[in-house]
Amino acid sequence: MIPLNSDQRAGFGRLTSTMGRMVVVSALALGLIGIVSAADASEGRFIKSVAVSPPPSGAKQLCRQYSWACSTKASVSMSYQQEMRIIQRVNRKVNATTRSVTDRSQYRTAERWALPTSRGGDCEDFALLKKRDLIRAGVDPSKLLIATVLDTKRNSHAVLVYRSAAGDLILDNLTNQIKPWSATRYLFLRMQNPSRPSSWVGVYASS
Repeated sequence: MIPLNSDQRAGFGRLTSTMGRMVVVSALALGLIGIVSAADASEGRFIKSVAVSPPPSGAKQLCRQYSWACSTKASVSMSYQQEMRIIQRVNRKVNATTRSVTDRSQYRTAERWALPTSRGGDCEDFALLKKRDLIRAGVDPSKLLIATVLDTKRNSHAVLVYRSAAGDLILDNLTNQIKPWSATRYLFLRMQNPSRPSSWVGVYASS
C-alpha cells in the first residue's frame, strides 16, 4: 500500500470526517446508499456502504487477473461454525508462512496487487491469498471482501472482510486474532461491493 506522511494522514483524517458527511448526503440524493437493516445499522455489526467508488489503483485489473477474486458462486453450503473453523485455520497459516515484503522492494513500483511470490507479499497480497484459499476450502466467496483502511497509525493498509452471520470480521496480516471490524480501531475507506465484488464501494467508517 502507498504510505502517507504525517501531514497527509492528519489532513486525511479531517477530510474523511467532513467527506463522510458530504458523501452520505450526496449518496442519499443519488440513491446509492447500501442496504443494511435498521437493526444491523444500529448495532454496527456490518460495515455500511456509503456510495459507489473507483477501485484502488492496484486493483483495477483484479477481476481480469484473478476471476475468483470477484466471484459470488459458492461451491458448497456450510454452517457458520464450519466456515469459522476454516477462516481461523487459513488466517493463521497464511500469516505464518508468508513473509511481509513491500511492492517497492519486490516490483519496484508503489502498488501492485498480486498473490504473494516465494519472497512474500504486502498486506493486499496477504488478503488475496487468504481469499483464494478460503474459496478453495469451500467458503462462500460473496462473504469475502477485500477492504482498504487506515490502520491505528493512519497508514494505508488492506484486510480481508469475512461477512459472517454475526457481523463483519477482519482477517489481518498484522495479527492472528480475528476481530469484529468495529474492534480494529481502523478507519475503513473502501471495500469490494458485497452485491457485486467486481466493483467497489466507499464506506468511510471509523471503528
